Amino acid sequence: MWRKFMVFGMVLVFAVSFLLAAPVTIRFWHAMNGPLGKMVQKLVNEFNQTHPNIVVKADYAGSYSETLSKTIAAVKGGNPPDIVQIYDIGTQMMIDSGVIVPIQKFINEDKSFDVNTLIPQVRGYYTVGGKLYSMPFNSSNPVIYYNKTLFKKAGLNPDNPPTTWKQFEEVARKLTVKKNGKTIQYGFTSGLIGWFFEQYMAVQNALMFNNGNGRIKRATKAVFDSPAGLRIFNFWNNMIQEGIMINGGPGWDNANAIFASQKAAMLLDSTSDVGMMLAEAKQGHWELGVMALPHPANVPYGGVIIGGASLWMINTHNTMKEKAAWEFLKWLEQAKQQVQWSEGTGYFPINKNAITKMMYEGFYAKYPQYLTTVFQLLMSKVDYATRGGVTGVFPKIRATIEQALSKVFDHAMTPAQALKWAQDQADQAMAQYNSLYQ
Repeated sequence: MWRKFMVFGMVLVFAVSFLLAAPVTIRFWHAMNGPLGKMVQKLVNEFNQTHPNIVVKADYAGSYSETLSKTIAAVKGGNPPDIVQIYDIGTQMMIDSGVIVPIQKFINEDKSFDVNTLIPQVRGYYTVGGKLYSMPFNSSNPVIYYNKTLFKKAGLNPDNPPTTWKQFEEVARKLTVKKNGKTIQYGFTSGLIGWFFEQYMAVQNALMFNNGNGRIKRATKAVFDSPAGLRIFNFWNNMIQEGIMINGGPGWDNANAIFASQKAAMLLDSTSDVGMMLAEAKQGHWELGVMALPHPANVPYGGVIIGGASLWMINTHNTMKEKAAWEFLKWLEQAKQQVQWSEGTGYFPINKNAITKMMYEGFYAKYPQYLTTVFQLLMSKVDYATRGGVTGVFPKIRATIEQALSKVFDHAMTPAQALKWAQDQADQAMAQYNSLYQ
């Protein structure tokens, strides 16, 4: 009898200890500010409420580049987060860092998770060497926003937007308005964003780097000094010099403001801004249209590359934390949360079931601008060009391409000279980086 009481007592103590055990706390660093940050926190709060054994503490860590730098410093200092949001072009650097746990490990171990619910075009970017390294989260691609009201005013059919570069130039020309020799409305505007160059390479099914964009093996050379790359530089420069496009300058804000104020009728921008653009159109009493990226005629079409960021699990050598982090990542990917994220931000869902749900519930019928963004993604091939390039110095290369375009617009170099200069700079940076991993 005494032994039975002893066993019962031990079981009771164990049960009470388990119930009173403190929940596992997960630190999550993200780069979403303003309304996007509030949406992240809302999702985190919902997860915490439904998972009492796990507490996710989310903190804004700064811009994409700042978050990456802060994470590197935290790892060196021995106090890294458990999950961190890193932008797309930080992929190779994170893989090379040696401080992450590929989520493929958990996918292989967790038979309840169906990786095929992830959209192939999204999954493909973060898969390197057959491993899915991070969980896609805020995914986007570029589109052309256009002012349907100004299209009608110019005698253009807003429901038949241009699909080729030649058609796009013709439309931009008709949308350009001058008064007393001064341009008061441009056909097109865009920020000086290197990401757009990468997208127009993919549209032409062209590579940025050798070795299958760095996906067959480590990229060692840039290959964007090509007919495809030159077509892009000439496409933009010709419109700038003709005066039918206004350069929005570095970053996104100025070009967005030019478009919102109706000083330009078309804008190249991210799909993540569709909600903001709809609000601008409503406030300005004009109608917003969204078109897929036009492409050069008689060139094989590839598609677009996803942008945005994904969530990486840092190796903290704590099995309980890793399992808790995996539960959070799985939960974020589920259709219900992806619908909430997409409708609340403009980023498209990474879960195929979420797209179906939004279709049946009438969201896309009410807001067809969102549907264009999804269609463009789903129509894209999944190959080396559209999965995007990977290299540890991609942020530097992107900045170099932006500098090269600026040199062209300022007449400091011809398009061919600038493109060659950018590729030479990229090759030097890649050689220096790769020497650390030989």
